[in-house]
Amino acid sequence: MPPRIHVAWTRTLLQLAAVLTGAAVVGALVGEVWMALAIGALGVVAWHYWKLYDLLRRLTSRSRVPPPQGDGVWQETDRLLHRGQQDMRARKRRLIAMLRAYRAVAAALPDAVVVVERNSQRIQWFNTAATTLLGLRMPRDIGKPVGPTLQPLPVAHWFAHGRRAEPMLDVASPVSSGTRLELRLIPYSEDLWLLVARDVTKLVRLEQMRRDFVANVSHELRTPLTVVHGYLDMLDPAEQPEWAPMLQEMQHQSQRMTQLVEDLLTLSRLEAQDSIGEETVSMASMLASLRRELTMLSQGRHTIGVDDASATDLVGSPRELHSAFSNLVSNAVRYTPAGGRITIRYEATAHGVALAVEDTGYGIPAAHLPRITERFYRVSTSRSRESGGTGLGLAIVKHVLHLHQARLEIDSEVGRGSRFACHFTAERVRPREAAYLGATG
Repeated sequence: MPPRIHVAWTRTLLQLAAVLTGAAVVGALVGEVWMALAIGALGVVAWHYWKLYDLLRRLTSRSRVPPPQGDGVWQETDRLLHRGQQDMRARKRRLIAMLRAYRAVAAALPDAVVVVERNSQRIQWFNTAATTLLGLRMPRDIGKPVGPTLQPLPVAHWFAHGRRAEPMLDVASPVSSGTRLELRLIPYSEDLWLLVARDVTKLVRLEQMRRDFVANVSHELRTPLTVVHGYLDMLDPAEQPEWAPMLQEMQHQSQRMTQLVEDLLTLSRLEAQDSIGEETVSMASMLASLRRELTMLSQGRHTIGVDDASATDLVGSPRELHSAFSNLVSNAVRYTPAGGRITIRYEATAHGVALAVEDTGYGIPAAHLPRITERFYRVSTSRSRESGGTGLGLAIVKHVLHLHQARLEIDSEVGRGSRFACHFTAERVRPREAAYLGATG
């Protein structure tokens, strides 16, 4: 027990003893000792009950406890209450100051920040930038549902995905169609979400300038490459045998340059698209075509397998899907040594279907996997150049799948091979027509 409380308790006991002693002396004088002691004890109990009642009343009314005077138990209790109230007020002041500082920081952010209640999806708070970028007004929009309030942004369907919601890139602001936004949903507690909107108008313009530059340069390169090809075809190595190695290398490099230009044009076209065709793609025919390509590219150097385990078709663009799958097949051939195995699998998954290309090739180190779909990114520069790759194949695959609301999953182990799986959601899957069932195996 702290010394101060010990002293207060001792003083209170001494006061009680003094009261009882005085009552006994008075009782002895009047000849009623026990009666006097009982009255004295009742008085002490009544006084303590009154102090307890006063304490409960002050606690209930949350009134401020003044600094106590004296050294008794009740004075020490008041002193502890007074100190507790002072500490609580100090903490409250610090919390209010922190809250004001956080709100001031959030209000000063150039990005729009909207606090949304998770279950009701109602707006709880937003900063100043939300007025500029999203058109929200304080206090008009506080407590309103976020979906109807931010129309025409498709946030209601987006919020339904919750923690699995992907960032919404390059959407028009409700305030101005010329302002492009990037939206992100951040669940930062069990009950509240943060909707963050960033103005990416300048970035979108710069990206468009880059795309236009690449597309224009690629188009301009087509003509001189065609001329070079024409002259190279006119040169006969038999007339100048010593030129044969040089001519062969020139033809190889010009063909590689042509393929690079074609891939750049394909990538530019995909990046410029916002949507994709909604045709039914016959996967039986697609797998048969991929088998033929794989057989032709392999030239008998690999064991080939095609497993059609899902009797379904896809909805999308046959041209773009074939381009993506063909890139995966050619990569498998390019990076699998002779004697290896390459397998194409089309199978059902928990959320849709997946087309996977598996190989027993060199494999990819784990450190390279996060960047493997970047344009011109190479795990091994020398090996890629020897194999004739352009470094754009997986970038094309990623963009095609993005247009189909699909994703690319890559599993690889050095020395054991790789698996590239294109996952499509159930919305992209259709039952296969009876005429194509069992068409591939």
